[in-house]
Amino acid sequence: MKIRIGFEIVHTFPQPTPLLAMLNVHPSREKDLLTPDTISAYPFTPISTYIDDFGNICSRMTAPAGDFTLTTDALVADSGEPDVVSPNAPQHAVQELPEDTLIYLLGSRYCETDRLAEEAWRLFGNGPMGWARVQMIVAYVHERVSFGYAHARPTKSAWETHEERQGVCRDFAHLAITLCRCMNIPARYATGYLGDIGVPKDPAPMDFSAWMEVYLGGRWHTFDARHNRPRIGRIVMGRGRDASDVALTNVFGPNTLKSFRVWTDEVVE
Repeated sequence: MKIRIGFEIVHTFPQPTPLLAMLNVHPSREKDLLTPDTISAYPFTPISTYIDDFGNICSRMTAPAGDFTLTTDALVADSGEPDVVSPNAPQHAVQELPEDTLIYLLGSRYCETDRLAEEAWRLFGNGPMGWARVQMIVAYVHERVSFGYAHARPTKSAWETHEERQGVCRDFAHLAITLCRCMNIPARYATGYLGDIGVPKDPAPMDFSAWMEVYLGGRWHTFDARHNRPRIGRIVMGRGRDASDVALTNVFGPNTLKSFRVWTDEVVE
């Protein structure tokens, strides 16, 4: 399967302003790129890249005053298979976990494990472990939280999502991640492209998506609390502790987001 991906994001700046962006396909999927997902800037602006501490590709630039556009358009090869389901994947004892997974057991900016630990153990402490426990958490979040773009706000945490019972995909991910961490299961935040492939088309404008990855049975597995079903064509861009680590853009000065378009479509040959 081939999937066309891309975006066009336009900001307006009152003055030259430093900008960081995390808008490239993650290095783990670079081998699948059939055409480069090179970011172009209009008006032309030099862009340098680096790899952050979580292995994501970051772009660094100084946006000029006025309208400033970032865009890319690329083609990706994909297996066409849905997310892998591994119902026998076991949960590791904390003392047996690899050191690089331990950070994903800890609380973070949007994932307050201290506030949700007691509730997590009440809900899931007597249930099965491993894959089945994670799936119970995902189902709980999916049923408890109502999706709606009107419910979005950049400061909403997992605790607030749990109490308000509404949010967008990042809020579903934050709550599921937090509950997993409370149960001693490493869980990390992931963001990227997820088109309407193999499912009814969503009438809302296309957007980037967020989900979580959980460490079970010696590897990371994908879970999506918003959709609560395996999906086709998931293309990761960034991974981190929560959304603060994988912000699409970090802008170091006043600005206005003028327009935002994302596309991710199966190419029918």
